[in-house]
Amino acid sequence: MKKILALLAGAATLAVAGVGTTAASAQTLKAVQERGELVCGVSKGLPGFSEADASGKWTGFDVDLCRAVAAAALGDGEKVKFVPLNAEERFPALQKGEIDLLSRNSTWTLEREGDLGLLFAGVSYYDGQGFLIPYARNLSSALELSKSKVCVQAGTTAAANTQDYFKNNGMELELVTQPNVDALLVAYQDGKCDTISTDVSQLYALRLKMEKPADHMVLPDVISKEPLGPVVRQGDDQWFNVVKWTLYGLLNAEELGVTSAKVDEALKSQKPAVKQLLGVEGNAGKSLGLRNDFVAQAVKSVGNYGESFERNVGTASKLGIPRGINQLWDKGGIQYAPPVK
Repeated sequence: MKKILALLAGAATLAVAGVGTTAASAQTLKAVQERGELVCGVSKGLPGFSEADASGKWTGFDVDLCRAVAAAALGDGEKVKFVPLNAEERFPALQKGEIDLLSRNSTWTLEREGDLGLLFAGVSYYDGQGFLIPYARNLSSALELSKSKVCVQAGTTAAANTQDYFKNNGMELELVTQPNVDALLVAYQDGKCDTISTDVSQLYALRLKMEKPADHMVLPDVISKEPLGPVVRQGDDQWFNVVKWTLYGLLNAEELGVTSAKVDEALKSQKPAVKQLLGVEGNAGKSLGLRNDFVAQAVKSVGNYGESFERNVGTASKLGIPRGINQLWDKGGIQYAPPVK
């Protein structure tokens, strides 16, 4: 009996310790609010997703998510310090606590959560790896790329995906690895490679940077699943939920027809789902340590998910990327957010 009681006491002690650890680790939101600023890691310059103009103002689809989280946590989407990071810098910066959030075209994989101690807070953009080539090569399919010199970026999933694709299809490959996106583009334009392989969204962005974009094409083939999304450190469930539900709030806002221009009007809505989303009813925000109107603040700052997508990367933008599978679930896509209630 004494042995059983001792074991039970030990288990109770561990349980209490576990609760204490969880509570102690919920510090990111507190740190952001005390600092009065969100520190957000973004790409060093990817048109449509994250880029700074001559005055230093950042814009883009990934940048909008940073601003939305800042609006949710601080009530002001402008209270963000942007930290540009390349592919190899991004995860260490988050692990070391140099940034609060990573919103930079990063693929959600098991290894990155299991080995790196990170968590992806949802999928903001469903992507896939593809290939960009000169029109002059006169190819119509990636299956015609045998013996190509393919440029990929170090520190990404692109190299392994490319090697697997070529091997599985019995094609010869010369892989040319470059340290960052700028080097990738330079190598391609200097003739060190005749193909670039990375996420399709990034290929559209890279094409814009070329002297004659119309001379280059993105092949229709997609060779991998690349779910991209915001990333946080493990061990802080509160902050994970703040980022996750800010993203889901933007998606739900689009589904319910709540836009940046009509937030105030929507606050008067009698629809229960809209009331709950915008914090008119319920305590969803307070349960996360936020104001109940945190989604309203986020939408006011950057618009709903669809507004941000179309403005930055959609068919009306300079990238001209079709919405495709990133369309909402009720419009033929696979974007889907749990309800706020």
